[in-house]
Amino acid sequence: MDLTSISAYSTVTAAYARPASPPLSGAEEAKTPGSDDLRQDDTRRADSKTAPGPTRADGTPLAPEEVQLLEQLKQTDRAVRQHEMAHQIAGGAYTGGASYEYETGPDGKRYAVAGEVPIDYGPVRGDPQATIEKMQTVIAAALAPADPSPKDLQIAAQARQYLLEAKLEAAQQQGIMARARGDGESDEPSSPEDAAATAPPQQAA
Repeated sequence: MDLTSISAYSTVTAAYARPASPPLSGAEEAKTPGSDDLRQDDTRRADSKTAPGPTRADGTPLAPEEVQLLEQLKQTDRAVRQHEMAHQIAGGAYTGGASYEYETGPDGKRYAVAGEVPIDYGPVRGDPQATIEKMQTVIAAALAPADPSPKDLQIAAQARQYLLEAKLEAAQQQGIMARARGDGESDEPSSPEDAAATAPPQQAA
């Protein structure tokens, strides 16, 4: 049984890096936190809880570049899951459960950025007709996503090769069976006259 994983869909995403804090001026460095600073910090924290839009795991709002990265991760996650689901639906019993690679977004959540689905694409030994049906399903599964990966295309090509071989084997078997039927029919008499002519002579009593 030939078992491999198809898809390995991947999308390049920018690595998440928390933006560095701006450098402090000399006056700001010398300034010590007082009651005004504490009140401002409390106000910022309260505002962050009610501020719309995505936030980090600690509840603080994301910077614009972080929001952009988060949207990219969400789109990739949806695309990866749809891609693998297409393989599974089309492959039926010949595919297994999907596995994913994840990247943690700026919001602290994990998003799928790559995935794969195991598929049994080996021929059915001794049964070319079953192999033909199986390979047709495997090809459909490999090419089911709207954007097949290079590995998807490779599996589809291998399945096509097995399909052609199975069709050839099935044709050969049918030819052998047809010849066997023809030989059997030629051995049988086609009419009573032929039967009388081919019958051994009877001895007189």
